[in-house]
Amino acid sequence: MELWPAIDLRGGNCVRLLQGDYGKETVFGHDPVQMVARFRAGGARRLHIVDLDGAKDGRPSQSDLVVRMARAAGVPCQIGGGVRSAETAAAYLEAGLERVILGSVAVDDPDLLVSIATTYPNRVVLGLDARDGMVAVRGWIDTSRLAAVDVAKRHAAVPLAAIVYTDIATDGTLAGPNLTALREMLAVASHPVIASGGIATLNDIRQVSAIGCRGCIVGRALYDEAFTLPDAIAAAGDA
Repeated sequence: MELWPAIDLRGGNCVRLLQGDYGKETVFGHDPVQMVARFRAGGARRLHIVDLDGAKDGRPSQSDLVVRMARAAGVPCQIGGGVRSAETAAAYLEAGLERVILGSVAVDDPDLLVSIATTYPNRVVLGLDARDGMVAVRGWIDTSRLAAVDVAKRHAAVPLAAIVYTDIATDGTLAGPNLTALREMLAVASHPVIASGGIATLNDIRQVSAIGCRGCIVGRALYDEAFTLPDAIAAAGDA
């Protein structure tokens, strides 16, 4: 299983939110490029980057920083947050990002998602952020009436690289992953599923791997030093 260390950006800082609440922010670093170097030194083979300002505003607001981070990383990076147009997706991919994550677009303009994914096969990730199983959009501010599993099924034939499934209730809480919701997603998904939200222990990583997830995003537990990145990579079997 792939291990994806997460770097969430807000105002140029490395932050973590509690359950996606912009009013419950913890700053873990003021130099995201330095954080990239820290993760690379720990053995990271890929990075998950989120532009939280972009997710909220609907357009990328830290794209220059994201590109600098990706170039400094020297490993595949995926970016989410504010990717809501073909132009934005193309700009990131042509600048060296390996993948772009589209979430709100899957609800607001699914035809656009299909078009971008067809233009860039296996380089678009469907981001499904769920609150009680329903897809949340626009930086998790609004909750749609669409079930995450239904959106996954709707895009079964699209040439996506993966699905990132985030359980908002557990995100940033260190409460453990929502294995029940992940199993439900795995049962219907035609693409590799990357789990996000709640990872607190090495055993959490092992459990996510055991149920069949192909990837796991880890954020707060790494920043709080609940375990080391090398140990997380080993628990994922990402050798």
